[in-house]
Amino acid sequence: MRAVGLLQALLLAACASAPAPPPPAAVDPHLLASLRAAEPLNPIGVDEDPYATWAGRAPPAPAPSSVCGVRLEADRTHYRLATFGSVAEAAELGYRVTHTGACGACSTLQDLAVYLERPDLTSPVRRCGMQTGTLGCLESLGFSKACARIWNFNVQNTKRECFGVCMRSWMSGEASTTIDGGLNECLQCDEVRSGPVFKAVAGRTRRNSGIHSSIQRPDEQVSHVVHDYVTAPADAGH
Repeated sequence: MRAVGLLQALLLAACASAPAPPPPAAVDPHLLASLRAAEPLNPIGVDEDPYATWAGRAPPAPAPSSVCGVRLEADRTHYRLATFGSVAEAAELGYRVTHTGACGACSTLQDLAVYLERPDLTSPVRRCGMQTGTLGCLESLGFSKACARIWNFNVQNTKRECFGVCMRSWMSGEASTTIDGGLNECLQCDEVRSGPVFKAVAGRTRRNSGIHSSIQRPDEQVSHVVHDYVTAPADAGH
């Protein structure tokens, strides 16, 4: 049984193989440090496997105009997360948009730092999926505990749902994207079979956080978000 599981993980990992992505744009190390130092007062946890909860059903999608807002406390370290129906609603209560859509398990600023620093998450996550301690491996990438849990559930579901198609993608040596810009069969299977639940529970993705990844996506699929809310106010030194 362990051999079968390892084979599944290996095939799943191989199907997403592609030429090395271009070097990522440099991210300000001070911004990353500030994001990691910030502490959420109301993080969203993940208890049960959401793929079991939503088996055969699509989780509810947030309203198209909804956003996840972040508001730092006076100490500029602690912060709160909240979902709003629009950017204007968030601004009225002093919240800045950290990503579009509803808040979730990966909406913390700690998880934002991981997404900013690692435009290629496919490779490290698939390596974690090849290990028996997948959850611990995901946490070692820097994810918060709750975010690592939904990533782990996502990996396990994709193994169950996409083994056959990922095997075919691997055997044919498909790149991550096709000539016309679509995803390869393995990644498309993950997008369809695992993506809806992951997005609903995780909240934050790279696309809705305004971050381009190593998988090329049309510009219109990437939200416009500026992550400058953890820096000190302009007049702080006056």
